[in-house]
Amino acid sequence: MTVNLLDFDGESLTAWFAEQGEKPFRAKQVLRWIHRSGVADFDAMTDIAKSLREKLKATVVSDKLSDDGTRKFLIDVGNGNAVETVFIPEDDRGTLCISTQAGCALDCAFCSTGKQGFNRNLTVAEIIGQLWQANHALGAVHGDERVISNVVLMGMGEPLANFDNSVAALKLMLDDNAYGLSRRRVTVSTSGLVPVMDRLGDECPVALAVSLHAPNDKLRDQIVPINQKYPLKELMAACQRYLDKAPRDFITFEYIMLDGINDSDAHARELLALVKHVHCKFNLIPFNPFPGSPFRRSSAERVRRFAEILMQAGIVTTTRKTRGDDIDAACGQLAGQVKDKTRRTAGRVIPLVEARS
Repeated sequence: MTVNLLDFDGESLTAWFAEQGEKPFRAKQVLRWIHRSGVADFDAMTDIAKSLREKLKATVVSDKLSDDGTRKFLIDVGNGNAVETVFIPEDDRGTLCISTQAGCALDCAFCSTGKQGFNRNLTVAEIIGQLWQANHALGAVHGDERVISNVVLMGMGEPLANFDNSVAALKLMLDDNAYGLSRRRVTVSTSGLVPVMDRLGDECPVALAVSLHAPNDKLRDQIVPINQKYPLKELMAACQRYLDKAPRDFITFEYIMLDGINDSDAHARELLALVKHVHCKFNLIPFNPFPGSPFRRSSAERVRRFAEILMQAGIVTTTRKTRGDDIDAACGQLAGQVKDKTRRTAGRVIPLVEARS
């Protein structure tokens, strides 16, 4: 039986070595070779038994560089599927946006990934392999240099819908024998799978971002359909529970700015009432268009006014810079290559219940 060592976190790799009759310290050695040193040639693992030197599966089929320094990797995950990983350099950090599924089943109205439908969950190796590949490509695999300082599970797919594999990958990111990232610098983004948010808080509390995008159930039911199962009252309660275990003392609410849909002064005031019991910050995201979308981006002035209302109420509010849109790497644009198993109708137009007041 051939195994892919990227599929193991520290605990499971130790157990696997025990099954092979090997000492537990072998697990730490292998983790360091793979994740700290970025070794692709397993024959180079001179202190590891040859039988354990398995070849990595992930293959980069495209590597695009934006004018603003953003870099997008298209990674082959087999059977006609490819997922996208994006590196975003900043002056004070380097953030890698990682995918957890080939496609997405949640079908948020404004997201290009969701319009492709859903094929399957990614394995642990395919999730952590994106970090391994990016480290290798960026030349950050030796010494103390840390080009990638932050990781966000915010690419293709809903991380909490692939819970076990996402958490195993998260534990590798946090493991000092692998990547040694701080819990404060690793973020999971979710559209609001309430029971699984609780599991994440119990098993692997990292920073949490919630894709909110609407201030009331009527609108959110349409643009974020999972809201029909887990409405805003339940979601806010889950956010409060998560804060008891989170490494940061706030939840980040992501809010995409859709012209005439969710961007009025009245919507901003509704948001203030909605989150009044949740310690939070807002990240306003200018909408990034894609073919067939019925939406338009809110004007810069409208975004500024919306942010001003939130900030006047004492809520930290930032507006995300649009990065990598020239290579379709901006938020909501990741599409990859997905063989849809859901037979979703492409380009479906969502009837919208509200217009700007």
